[in-house]
Parts: sequence; C-alpha cells; structure tokens
Amino acid sequence: MSDVRYPFTAIVGMADLRLGLLLNAVSPAVGGVLVRGEKGTAKSTMVRALAGLLPSIATVDGCRFACDPAAPDPQCPDGAHAGAGASSRPARLVELPVGVSEDRIVGSLDLERALAEGVKAYEPGLLAQAHRGVLYIDEVNLLQDHVVDLLLDAAAMGRSYVEREGVSVRHAARFLLVGTMNPEEGELRPQLLDRFGLTVEIAATREPVERAEVVRRRLAYDADPAGFADRFEEDERALALRITTARELLPKVELTDAALRRITAVCAAFEVDGLRADIVMARTAVALAAWSGRTEVLEEDVRKAAQLALPHRRRRNPFDAPGLDEELLDRTLEEQARQEQEEAREEQARQDEEEALAEGRAEARESDEDPDPDPGDGPDGPEGDGPGPDGGGGAPEPTGPDGPPAGADATSPDEDPALPQPVPAQHPSPARESAPVAAGDPYRTRLFAVDGTGRGAQGRRSPAETDGGHTIRSRRPQGRLARLHLSATLRAAAPHQVARGRASRALVLHKDDFREQVRQGRESNLVLFVVDASGSMAARQRMTAVKGAVLSLLMDAYQRRDKIGMITFRGGSAELALPPTSSVEVGAARLETLPTGGRTPLAAGLLRAHEVLRVERLRDPDRRPLLVVVTDGRATGARDAVAQSHRAARLLAGQGVASVVLDCESGPVRLGLARTLAARLRATAVTLDELRAEGVASLVRDNRPTTTTRKAA
Repeated sequence: MSDVRYPFTAIVGMADLRLGLLLNAVSPAVGGVLVRGEKGTAKSTMVRALAGLLPSIATVDGCRFACDPAAPDPQCPDGAHAGAGASSRPARLVELPVGVSEDRIVGSLDLERALAEGVKAYEPGLLAQAHRGVLYIDEVNLLQDHVVDLLLDAAAMGRSYVEREGVSVRHAARFLLVGTMNPEEGELRPQLLDRFGLTVEIAATREPVERAEVVRRRLAYDADPAGFADRFEEDERALALRITTARELLPKVELTDAALRRITAVCAAFEVDGLRADIVMARTAVALAAWSGRTEVLEEDVRKAAQLALPHRRRRNPFDAPGLDEELLDRTLEEQARQEQEEAREEQARQDEEEALAEGRAEARESDEDPDPDPGDGPDGPEGDGPGPDGGGGAPEPTGPDGPPAGADATSPDEDPALPQPVPAQHPSPARESAPVAAGDPYRTRLFAVDGTGRGAQGRRSPAETDGGHTIRSRRPQGRLARLHLSATLRAAAPHQVARGRASRALVLHKDDFREQVRQGRESNLVLFVVDASGSMAARQRMTAVKGAVLSLLMDAYQRRDKIGMITFRGGSAELALPPTSSVEVGAARLETLPTGGRTPLAAGLLRAHEVLRVERLRDPDRRPLLVVVTDGRATGARDAVAQSHRAARLLAGQGVASVVLDCESGPVRLGLARTLAARLRATAVTLDELRAEGVASLVRDNRPTTTTRKAA
C-alpha cells in the first residue's frame, strides 16, 4: 500500500459527505460526523484524505499529549511546560480498530509500579494520540456500546479520564470524530446516534459516466500514486486554504435571533428529543456561513444544517431507519418565514402609527401657535369638494374594506395558492390477498437467559464474566494487571512481610502478590429463529399473530444486544433467510416480507439450524446460542417426515442447544405435535395463547430445561 494519500479533491460525487467532513474541519464543536453507507463507497478513503487538508499544529517538544505551546494543558500528565521548546507537525489521523480495548483507548496505568514504587506510570492511549487531530472509527456499529459511549463522552467534554483503584490521570482530548458504518451489519442505538453531530447517507452512483470516472481515477492512482496526487496538488492547497480562512472567520459569524428561531422551530416540528439537536444545528449553520465566506446565518444554512443534523435523531422505535421528511422541513421554514414577515409588518405598522401620532401632535402644536387660518383653506379650497385632478368633481370611487374597489374580483386570503394546503389524512390501503401478511404489534417481553456463566460479548441477557458488572472473586492476573483486587492483594502479601524484612509502615509487595477482579455481568447471545413458512401457517390471522410474536422477540434481542439469525422452511427445503448478524432491523424487514405456502420440511429446517450453529460455534465460540422454533409441529414431504424431524431435534438436543418451541397450532382440535417436538429438543413449548397472556420470554426463563444448561455453561 502506498504512503501517498488519495487526494480529497479527486473523489467523485458524495457532496453531502464532503460538506459534512469539511464543516467539522472548520468547527470541531459540531460534534463529528457519522457516515452511513453500503460497502465499497470510499467512506474510509475520503476520511483518510481529509487529514491531509488540516493545518499543521504547533506542539510542545517532548509532550506526549500534543499540548499547544500558546495554551498548554495545566493538567497535562507530562507536567508543566514553562520554557519548553515548540515544533510544528501535521495533524494526526488515528484509526480505532474494531476489537480495541478500553485501556488501549484511554490509556493504561501500571498498577504494580504505582503500588510497589509509588509512581504514576501512565501509558497514553489512542485518545491522547488523536488530540488536535482526527479520530477515525471504521465500523463503529460493531464496537461494544460502552466503548462507543466512552469515545463520545471524551469528544463531548474534550478531556479523557483514567481512574484505577484511586489512581487518577486526566488529559485534554479534543479531536474531529468520524465514524463509518454499514447499516446492513447493524444499527447504532438511538442514544449513541444522538451523540454524533452530523450524519450522512451515501450510496454508489448509478450513473455509468460517474462510475467510469471513479474507476478511471482509482486505476490511475494505483498505477502512480505520487503522479496522481501531483495532478490535484493545486486543488488540495486551495481547499486547505479555504478551511483555514473559514476557521478564522468562524468567530465573526452572527447567529441572529431570526435564524435561531428557525432552528428551534424546525427541531420542535420534528419532535426531536432533548436540546442537543438545536445546539448542533446552530453550530452547523454558523460553520456553513463561515464556509461560504459570510458573517450572517441565512435560511439556506438552517435548511442544510437540518438535513445533516436531524435524520439520525428521528428514530422512534428500534426498527426505524434514519431519515428526514423534506416536505415537513419546507413547510416549517415557510411557516416560520411567514410568521417573521407578519411580525415585521406588525412592527412596521406600529412604527408608522407612532410616527403618525407624533406628526399629529406636531401639527396640533403649530395650529395652536397660528390661530388665523389661511383664507384659501375654505370649503371650496384645496380641502373642499372642488374638481379632482382630472378636472371632474364628485366623490371618489367606492372601495372595499381592504383597498380594492367594491364589487371588484379579489382573491380571498383563504384561497391564496402560496399558502400550504392541509395535508389529507393518510389511511393504509387494504393489502391484497397475495401480499405478505403484516406482523401484529410488538409488545415487551421479559428477560430470559441461558443458564450458567458464559464468557461472551458484553450484553444484557445471560450471566457472564465481563469487564463490567459486580466483583464475584479474585484471581492471579492474566496478562497486564487491569482491575486490581486490593483486599485480595493485601491478603496475599500479608503473611510474607516478616520474611521480606518489612521495616516501615509500607508493605513489601512482590509480583506474585497481585490479584485482579473477576466481574460478573451479562452477555449477549445468538438467537436463531427457525420459522415455519409452509401452507399450514398461511392462515392470515394465525400468521399475523406469529409474526407479531417473532417481532416482539426481535425487539427483545435488540434491547439485549443479541445477534440474530433466521431460517425459514417451506416447499422442499430450508433457507437461511438472514445469516447471523447484529442487524435486527434487517431481520424485521425479512419477517415482514416472508412468503408462505407449500409443504412443511421441518427436518430440513432443524438440520439447517444445526449446521448454522456449528459454523457460528467455530467463528465465535464464546457466544452461546438460543434456538427459537416457530411451528405447529406438522411435517410433510416424505413418508417418515415426522420421524425425520424428531431425529433432527434429538441431534440438536445432544449438542446442548438451549431451545424454545413456539407452538402455532390453533383451532378446537389440536394434535400436540409441537409439544412432542419440544420434548425431543428438551425445550420449553409455548402456545400463542400463553404467549399473549404472559410472554414467551418469561416462560422460557421460568421453565429452562436442566439438560440444556450443561453444555451452555
């Protein structure tokens, strides 16, 4: 790979992404930008190219935290910088890997040296390296939530904190935060989305001419990176100069009361939570004005700021995709503009009235001073009913109350075509019989978990050893000591103090004395749905209830941070409709369009589940699975179809897979096939009636089979 960055100005299209990154370069207070888009759209290329445009920074010589010589951080761990030399270097681009640990981000303290030698041995993390530069997080949606929250906290406060067992270090951490993600791999949660200032949706162009130009430039860069960069050197210098100029202009930009009212009116119309959106929009509008070389925020700045700052703050439930209603934005701005015009007219009328009153008082004073009126000003003079300007006389033509002549054709204000017309109520059109059946409304389910203590990724479902949670025991450190168990360390060292020649109040500690905490929290699991989509499930009312139940479990999986997968079986085979993923939104979409009909290859569905779980166990051995089989228990397609399904069920039970069978059989006569299948799986069977009464999750938790917990633990 070449060390020469791809030029920012050489990237074709993607105007919104380009603008979002440049606005953050002008004003990092905007709060960063989240780039959402499909794979292969040059998200990472553009972010890396941005770093080459940022102005160089002056730093204190020898400071690991990039302190500014003009205003060094008084709390810098490297101490006071009085009299220290200074040098200049380019702004850094720091990339955060997906599997990064908390200590790698914020830095680490050597607790062994801190306790044994009494020194703060602090190793700076990635936040310190990114100070006054760019922190780039590729695939931010794949990071653990607590890691993302830690990064966003540092970005918001401009400072990083490290605290370990009473030893505390803090340092400045101000950076331009950029995150990229592919929504197909899972969404960020709304509370984390809200912490990003701006968001940009990108997709590859569908225009053949533009696609050809993208390929042409990429091939030219790969063939000669330095030569390709030279072609755009002048454009790069001009863009870097514009960033510097906009930064200098930024403090001079005025955010008028009118512009601020437009911003708050838009945020109120879109019913965004909290006031962060209002603040981000205001900062973005100011940055837009500075970028355009203006010192006043205009309506066009407010509109563009809304398009960048509000889409990701519009999600109302976990399955909503970020977006913005452009018509509502237009109506809100137009209404606010009319309101401002009306207020201006009223203010002008008030001023005119005050001026008229002032003139009337002046004329009255003049009349008092001149008691003899002008003899020409009589009944037949200029003030009388003499001839008009055209030589005629008589009264003026009658007019209507508002100016037009009486009887003339006038447009009523209520009929003004410029005014927004009421939006007619929209009612969902009845679905055609051939269309997939819609899911019932989701509802909240109670927590259910896999027995035992796992070691999977941090989540909110099953008990596991995690970095968070409460301390359950101590152990000897495994690698670098991160979470000191102080009392256990003291107990281990106490018996050896005499032999070690302790001569003061201070303990004599050896490396073997140190103990670390073992904490228990909760992990996320893999919830694999096996859904019967055969003809026996095609009854509209039944399928609506079944889809509503699965959607409720998907909602629960979203809240518990689980991965999910979905297998459907119908006709003659089973299909992996959704490979295991963190994107429950995609699972909900696949469920909504699930077709039904055909025979019932139940055994094929169970065997496919066995294969999927086998592969996932190799990929992620620490993530424990939960199998949810949605069926009425019928099996067709072969003479011994039921027996085959029972053999497949016993195979899964032998692997110790924790399972739940959602019995979808309905009607007055029930064969109990699903309960028989549950017995073969050593699982809990739950009917749809029981699901509606208590919720499948609580029943699974209360009736966990003991045989599934041996393997799960």
